[in-house]
Amino acid sequence: MLQEHAKIVDFIATADGITGRKKLQKMIFILKKMGVPFQEKYEFHIYGPYSEELTARIEELCDMGFLSEELEDKGSYVRYKYNVTQEGKDFRGTLKESVIDNPAIAAKLNEKSSRFLELTSTLLYFDHLERTEQIEKLHVVKAKLHFTAEEIEEAFGFIDELSQMKKLP
Repeated sequence: MLQEHAKIVDFIATADGITGRKKLQKMIFILKKMGVPFQEKYEFHIYGPYSEELTARIEELCDMGFLSEELEDKGSYVRYKYNVTQEGKDFRGTLKESVIDNPAIAAKLNEKSSRFLELTSTLLYFDHLERTEQIEKLHVVKAKLHFTAEEIEEAFGFIDELSQMKKLP
């Protein structure tokens, strides 16, 4: 049962910590769409794909002392930073192997902004549609963010890049 928790700890450790709850949600969703075996169910919410299960697991991992959660007051909002504790590193050892085949994928995701990951995850949420329909849907559900054609092309390129990285040994 705690294997799903260990996968999350493993990913956060591989990414060397993650700053932002929204960013963490999008990173896990993108990895799941890339075939990484995360089990959390996602629904579409105001900021794109969101998992209540992931939120609950993160809270549980913090309560168990496997993750630390630091709050950073940014004035108009609070930002959360997640790191793996020493207890979390020990707990991570319960996995037979890392959930991420290529650790560079975690670094690639972590260097992107929350806005970009929101765009990318939203496109992936609608990946069952044709590309033009995905873009149309994006403009409907994310109209207020005014994503440009360049940003959208960059996101599709990023998806392709991650797919290629996933295939590497």
